[in-house]
Amino acid sequence: MVHVTIIGAGLGGLVLARVLHVHGIAATIYEAEPSAETRRQGGQLDIHAEDGQRALKAAGLFEAFRAIIHEGGEAMRVLDRTGALLFEKPDDGTGGRPEVLRGDLRRILLESLPAGTVQWGKKLSGLAATGGGRHELVFEDGSKASAGLLVGADGAWSKVRPLLSDAWPAYVGMTFVETYLHDVDNRHPETAEAAGSGALFAFMPETGIFAHREAGGVLHAYIALRRPADWIAGIDFTDPAAAMGRVAAEFEGWSPALTALLTDSDTAPVPRMIYALPGNHRWTRVPGVTLIGDAAHLAAPNGEGANLAILDGAELALALAAHPDDSEAAFAAYEAAMFPRSEASAAGADQILELCFDARAPFGLVDFFSGVSEAGETVARQS
Repeated sequence: MVHVTIIGAGLGGLVLARVLHVHGIAATIYEAEPSAETRRQGGQLDIHAEDGQRALKAAGLFEAFRAIIHEGGEAMRVLDRTGALLFEKPDDGTGGRPEVLRGDLRRILLESLPAGTVQWGKKLSGLAATGGGRHELVFEDGSKASAGLLVGADGAWSKVRPLLSDAWPAYVGMTFVETYLHDVDNRHPETAEAAGSGALFAFMPETGIFAHREAGGVLHAYIALRRPADWIAGIDFTDPAAAMGRVAAEFEGWSPALTALLTDSDTAPVPRMIYALPGNHRWTRVPGVTLIGDAAHLAAPNGEGANLAILDGAELALALAAHPDDSEAAFAAYEAAMFPRSEASAAGADQILELCFDARAPFGLVDFFSGVSEAGETVARQS
C-alpha cells in the first residue's frame, strides 16, 4: 500500500496529507517543532480563488475555510509618507481573495487529519538514499524512519532539497522588520484610521511600511528596508529599543501615525531577511522524492507563497491518487505542472518588489492597483 512521508507540517504539507487522506492514501508528517502551539503562526493570508481555494475544495475544507474569513480584510489603502491617501479600495465582498489568519487555517487542517499523522519534535538531521527510490531519515532525537515516497515540505532551508538540487536561497536585498500594535483603536486611533479595515501600503524608494488589521484590534506590520545584508547585520536586534531606534531613523519625516508602527510596537522587532531561490529552479526527476512549497520555489513575498504551497500539496496528492500503481508517473506529472507555474510566480514577485520600492514609489503601486499600467495588470494576477 502506498504511504507518503512528508517533512514539514506547514500549510503545504498539511494540505498534501489531508487530500491524500480524502483519497484513502496514508501519510506521516515529521515536524521539527515540539507541538502545534510552539510559536505564533504568522499573520493574514489572502487565499485566492484560482489556487488556494481550489486546493481547499480538494481537501473538503472549503466551508471550514469560509468560517474563519476575516470580513473586511480585503480592503486596501495606499498612503504617502505624510499619511495622505493616494488610493483606496473597500472590501465589497467581490474581490475573490478573502483574508484568514495563518494559524486558523493551520488549525482546521490539523483537525482534519487522523490522530498521529503529525509526529511532533522530529527535527531531521540527516537522510540518505538506500536504493529502489527509498530513503532513510535520521532525526535529532536519534530515531530513524524509512521512506518509500518522500516529500520535502520543509520550507526555505529544506533538508530534502539537496537530494534533488544544489540550489540555495540567496538574499534579495530586502529585509522586513516585523512589529505589532495591540488594541490599536483605543491606544493608537490615528494609526488605526490610517490603516483602515484591511491592508495599508506606504512606500518611498528603498523603504516602506506594510500593515494589516487582524481580529481583536491588532495591526500587524512589516517595516521594509532595501539594504545590504551587512547593514542589517550591524543592527543588534537583541536590544529591541536600540534596534527600533536605528530602523526608525530611516523613516525621518514620515507621519507619526505611520511611524507609530515602528516606535510603539508592543512586541520586540523581528528582522525577516528576504531570500529566494532562482526563479527557474528545477531538477531532474529523482526516484521516490519531490518538493512542494518554499522548498521547491521560494520567492520574494508576492501574495502567492501560501497559495502555491497548498496548491502544490493538493495537486501532488491528486496526482498520486490518479496513479495508484505508478508513483513516479505521479511525481513527474506534478512537477511538469508545478515548474512553469512557480517560475511565472517568481517573475511576478520580482516585478512587485521593484514596483513597490523603485524611484517612483509609491506612485507605481498606485498605478498598479488602479490598473493603469500594463505591468500593474500583469502583476495584479500574482498579488
